[in-house]
Amino acid sequence: MSQPVEIFTPQQFHRQAQDALGNPQVRANFRKAMDGLMVKRRDAFAEWQLEELRQLGANIRLRALSRLPDLLEQLEERCEANGIRVHWAEDGEQACRIVTDICQQHGARSVIKGKSMVSEEMHLNAHLDKAGIEALESDLGEYLVQLNEQTPSHIIMPAIHLNTDQISDIMHERTGTERTRDVDTMTAAARAQLRERFMAADVGVSGVNFAVAETGTLCLVENEGNGRMTTTVPPVHVAVTGIEKVVEHLADVPPLYALLTRSATGQHVTTYFNMISSPRRDGEHDGPREVHLVLVDNGRSRIYQDDELLDTLRCIRCGACMNHCPVYTRVGGHTYGTTYPGPIGSILMPHLLGLEATQDLPTASSLCGACGEVCPVKIPIPDLLVRLRREAVGEGEGNVPGAGVKRSTREVAAWKSWQWLATHPSAWRGTTGIIGKLRGLAPEHLGPWTEYRSAPKPAAVSLHTLIKRRRQEDQS
Repeated sequence: MSQPVEIFTPQQFHRQAQDALGNPQVRANFRKAMDGLMVKRRDAFAEWQLEELRQLGANIRLRALSRLPDLLEQLEERCEANGIRVHWAEDGEQACRIVTDICQQHGARSVIKGKSMVSEEMHLNAHLDKAGIEALESDLGEYLVQLNEQTPSHIIMPAIHLNTDQISDIMHERTGTERTRDVDTMTAAARAQLRERFMAADVGVSGVNFAVAETGTLCLVENEGNGRMTTTVPPVHVAVTGIEKVVEHLADVPPLYALLTRSATGQHVTTYFNMISSPRRDGEHDGPREVHLVLVDNGRSRIYQDDELLDTLRCIRCGACMNHCPVYTRVGGHTYGTTYPGPIGSILMPHLLGLEATQDLPTASSLCGACGEVCPVKIPIPDLLVRLRREAVGEGEGNVPGAGVKRSTREVAAWKSWQWLATHPSAWRGTTGIIGKLRGLAPEHLGPWTEYRSAPKPAAVSLHTLIKRRRQEDQS
């Protein structure tokens, strides 16, 4: 049967992780999928100088970020010259209003959507629904997730948490499709259901993989053709993207594209690569009559102002860090309760939602380093996780909203006391001696430390005393 509707939040990460670990179906689905993706990525890069390509990708992204304000202005200028209308949104709410206003200006009652994580971040579907505008996902994974009233569990493969039987049940219950385990049959059924919706939609909404400042070109990477349909069949196309997706030159796209496809799904190329530079021109027979680009900030400018956390904005949304993360692969994306799960989500979402809501995410990592090793643009994810951990327990002066949220007055006082004792030998010896004599009164529970560990028990005799006794024995 289809999955029951459940609300996941980052504040409940630990409970949700326990639930996922206790669900054999979730673990089996993710284990099978992640193992396959890791092998495909390895094979796809087998004949490449991977480290050289990763360094090139990192340099391209860093160069673009170093000139981000100028490149965004250049992108706006080129797009406007090409006939693409550019809108700026300070946050997700403003971005939703812009998209809704465009729809209402054209009397739109239905919107067909290509895959876009920024639209998920904005909660665009819910906003359009409140305005009486139906928004239908056209990516197969997103379509299944929407039918099941869930959110994506992966940024590349939204329905990766579902197996074939579960998908068959969902399609049968929500669309009347005959139950089957044949993937081609289910795909054909979904295609038939969506085809007429493309033709009837008033507006098409898509994401953007790369926005080229040099030419005012919006690049869209996809496998199903739904992105091409979304951006060409409806009379109006609205592209939404984070401001960090801009690249300087068109020549920067091929290396990033090579890294993206191989890192995400192990493909050498995707089935479709769309380059959108203008609306339909006079004499052309297809394409939208209007193209709009919504550039979304939503906390990215704040990240940009931090020289270390700036590296977060390099991300090209390939999902490789999730596929190789021992935490994500065991608990899945819904456990995180955020738009972007996994390692990249653990360093990005604290900026977007604040550490008050996401304080457990930076610690949802073993710091094994796998995410940093496979990142195609060499984001130092483990280092940034440690940085966010420091900010969470710091004195509240960090760049991330909610810095210091996990700082405990009792813990701070305990460490200051330990520091004072450790620098005063006489007091140290006296205190440890008393503690040794009262060791039977030591508590068995010491907060989170003892959730997965045994409480340490003070020694009856200190090391110094044992050494002193040994010397005395040797001398005698």
